Amino acid sequence: MLRNFDNRLNADVIRCLRAMGHGDDLVISDTNFPSDSIARQTVTGELLRMDNLTAAAAIEAILTVFPLDGFVDHPAERMGITGEESKVLPVHREVQAAVDRAEGKSLPLGIVSRFDFYERAKRAYAVIVTGETRFYGCFLLKKGVIPPKEA
Repeated sequence: MLRNFDNRLNADVIRCLRAMGHGDDLVISDTNFPSDSIARQTVTGELLRMDNLTAAAAIEAILTVFPLDGFVDHPAERMGITGEESKVLPVHREVQAAVDRAEGKSLPLGIVSRFDFYERAKRAYAVIVTGETRFYGCFLLKKGVIPPKEA
């Protein structure tokens, strides 16, 4: 056990988040995404799992330790709905709320078209599949930096 640590984060996920650097992308996917085949093409080459969580719960846990990139317009992005990319589904609203809570401000999710999302996912650092069963519950998070503490 660890103190002051979100127990939804497993050892494999923590190891990955710690190893990532500034600007690296992390894919959070739903159960319908081709997670395993895409994950084999990422930097880690293996699929990580947070099976028992919704996309929002997984992202909420990840953002307890993962800084989002402050140098890009959309450090958190979602897969756009084919033919209706701007449509917002309940899963998107839940993740948006988790991102806003973690950041302490509104940080609108970017939208990546479905096939562009697949291509970006292949170049990501890692893929984490969740237990999210709702369609279009796939997200990209870009890792930021933690500034040094002033002495």
